[in-house]
Amino acid sequence: MPAKDTFHDILKLALQNDGWTITHDPLTLQIGLRQVYIDLGAKKIIAAQKDNREIAVEVKTFAGASNVAEFHLAVGQFLNYRSILRRQQPNRTLYLAISTEIYTSFFKEELPQISIEDYQIKLLIFEPDTAEVLQWIN
Repeated sequence: MPAKDTFHDILKLALQNDGWTITHDPLTLQIGLRQVYIDLGAKKIIAAQKDNREIAVEVKTFAGASNVAEFHLAVGQFLNYRSILRRQQPNRTLYLAISTEIYTSFFKEELPQISIEDYQIKLLIFEPDTAEVLQWIN
């Protein structure tokens, strides 16, 4: 099992504070001979629709020497996880969770913006200091 990201527990708390029930920590998927681990699985009951909304969330800290290199790894991982989820759990939506700091400092640049648009990457922006979900970007 892979090591938890620095913000893993903070994001888990932020999701719970936002009304989500954590269903998997981590969400384990089997693909062929391999297992992959998405950081968190969660669900939220939407009373008005009498329906459940299910998500999977991969959190990234971007603590390495190069934000560009970290971004390349995060995008590749996100796309692979999304492909597996579409086949095995098509009702679950995948999000890439990042802190508000990395969102405002790096994700506003052109490279992340065009990749997010072209690859249709859904983002969850959270504030680590307050364990608060700030924004969902679809």
